[in-house]
Amino acid sequence: MSSTSYPESPKDWRGRFIANQAGALARRGDVRLSLWAPPGELPAHVAAATTPADALWLARLSEQGGIAHLLRTRKALAAGTILALLARLGRTYRRQPADVIHVNWLQNALPLWGTKTPALITVLGSDFGLLRLPGMKVLLRAVLRQRRAILAPNADWMRPALEQAFGDLAEIRPIAFGVDDPWFEVTRRPPAGNVRQWLAVTRLTRDKIGDLFNWGEGFFGSERQLHLFGPMQETLELPSWVHYHGPTHPADLLENWFPQACGLITLSRHDEGRPQVMLEAMAAGMPVLASDLPAHRDMVQHRVTGWLAAGREELSQGLEWLEDSVHNRVTGQAARGWIRDTIGTWDGCAGRYVAAYQNLLERRA
Repeated sequence: MSSTSYPESPKDWRGRFIANQAGALARRGDVRLSLWAPPGELPAHVAAATTPADALWLARLSEQGGIAHLLRTRKALAAGTILALLARLGRTYRRQPADVIHVNWLQNALPLWGTKTPALITVLGSDFGLLRLPGMKVLLRAVLRQRRAILAPNADWMRPALEQAFGDLAEIRPIAFGVDDPWFEVTRRPPAGNVRQWLAVTRLTRDKIGDLFNWGEGFFGSERQLHLFGPMQETLELPSWVHYHGPTHPADLLENWFPQACGLITLSRHDEGRPQVMLEAMAAGMPVLASDLPAHRDMVQHRVTGWLAAGREELSQGLEWLEDSVHNRVTGQAARGWIRDTIGTWDGCAGRYVAAYQNLLERRA
């Protein structure tokens, strides 16, 4: 498995889903997993595929915010970094014996060129920005033409575009990420009194913040509070009514914030796939108020498992509707049920991945 993101420690926000993904696969008895990723605490029974030199290089890349951050902020440096990444991954793919290579992010599939190993390629929303770059689809098609491959977007809404671009060369099989058990066990206790707390958990970029600051002006204050969590990855001026806490980690959200908040709010304009924090909030029984993006419509059923807002007035209506105690409780319960029935746990996700690995090996035989 390859990934350019991985948590350095349990309190690190970066690449949490990769650690969950690898851990779930390692708990099975039918998979031996080697992971090429930035240094961090590996789950039991997962072997490191990184050389010491690769580990140091990946650690520096993580400190710089990763490839996507470099592309946004330091394009000249990003070009050299991408070439170095492709070279290091290419050497790893050829050095590390594997029946199947599990690639996270389409960019990490490019160094498969010249090999024939079957590949499962996880596709995230951010990959659609990559596909808009000139020549990228042509390069990826050349890589796919050389092997058995399954493209596994983590949400159904991505399937049509992937089918159109690559469906003649690879199977397109959406595989949803899972949710850890502790999120389903959260007991919500929204605070009594007049103070209502809303949470926004996101990387701080203009696209990820989206319309939150513009639309939210005048709706938040001392009684309706907005608490913002996440790393500052672009220089943004925060309104005075925003309570900014910096980066966070799952234990803090589980223990201190998800139990008492009215809901999670995201008004992102980013290329979203299926945001993990939204899955976790819904599994915790917390309603989500989201911008009306395809990725959010894929998860949130309006007025049933959450609220979708396409403008400032709809944001205002959603805040008031979800602050009603009955609406909040019923919507949160519906959200938790939908996650349990439709998404499931990381162990269930690992089972779907292993079935795909086996299909790739059967076709090769």
